[in-house]
Amino acid sequence: MTACGSRMISNDSSSTDSAVVTAAATDVSGPTTTRSPNPNDKVDYSNSHLQTIYLAGGCFWGLEFFVSRIYGVQDVTVGYANGTGTNPTYEDVVRGDRGFAETAEVKYDPDRVSLTDLLTDFFKVINPISVNKQGNDVGINYRTGIYYKQASDLPVINAVVAKEQLKYTKKIVTEVLPLTNYYLAEEYHQNYLEKNPDGYCPIDLSVLDQPVKVDPSLYSRPSDAQLKQKLTDIQYKVAVLNDTETAYSNDYWNTFDPGIYVDVTTGEPMFSSRDKYDAGCGWPSFTKPIDPAVVTYHEDKSYNMVRTEVRSRVGNIHLGHVFDDGPKDSTGKRYCINSASIRFVPLDDMQKEGYGYLRSVVE
Repeated sequence: MTACGSRMISNDSSSTDSAVVTAAATDVSGPTTTRSPNPNDKVDYSNSHLQTIYLAGGCFWGLEFFVSRIYGVQDVTVGYANGTGTNPTYEDVVRGDRGFAETAEVKYDPDRVSLTDLLTDFFKVINPISVNKQGNDVGINYRTGIYYKQASDLPVINAVVAKEQLKYTKKIVTEVLPLTNYYLAEEYHQNYLEKNPDGYCPIDLSVLDQPVKVDPSLYSRPSDAQLKQKLTDIQYKVAVLNDTETAYSNDYWNTFDPGIYVDVTTGEPMFSSRDKYDAGCGWPSFTKPIDPAVVTYHEDKSYNMVRTEVRSRVGNIHLGHVFDDGPKDSTGKRYCINSASIRFVPLDDMQKEGYGYLRSVVE
């Protein structure tokens, strides 16, 4: 029996030189994997309206492990898709003459992860310009593909592919097709890397450990005149004119509901409720920003003190100050932030306001 890490020297059934060389025989090893916790383990999907997409990305062992750890994915199985005939075995698939692709069936909650974000993550771990080859795995069964059941998914898929194409000079060859069939793979293939932590994996799973990034191009700052009309007096004084609000007499000092806090002028995400704590100072306090890049730091010598002012990246508004007296079991930092400079977006509203991709930093 061959392994998922096998290399097909030829997957053309008409070739007389067709052979399978096992990963062990060629000393093939995959990139470093991750053993970080699965963020979906503690998520209740019982009331979710799940959707399904089918992804082919080379060896399905690593793809299953990777996709199952994308926040918002409820379940992943692996199997064989878009080939000819019925009920293929793994031996049938690696032979290549029936045209099946090793594929992951992905059930996801669109309120937690959009199809756009899911596919964008998928493209992080495949080579979309490689024909019938991913890493050391060669053969038609290792081709890349996105197979859909709902026609409404096609425009979303095409938009993601078009955006990814901008990164390459060669044409992306990842198939985009309706799903014609899908057969569950043998039991030993299911959750393979969970059962075999040191098993072959051609995917660099360290991608899962990368911190959340907020794209600044999504946000822009209105003019001061526009902000004068948009903001309340206290918001304008604090955010634009660098004033400070009164302790224990502001909107969020004692708010601990799940959600995120965004720049009141631009909407750029700043802080998560998960990093908020009661510092006893009368202002909202956080141990860190959502993305380190969303804030900037400036020396502040006002009031005969030397402090570090925190300002927002895109809006360049006054947020507050950061101190070194935060929780020692966390970052040791206390981001003391004015409520007037931020707006709270509840967890339940994040998806409709365009912040669904950040639910994982809250839940």
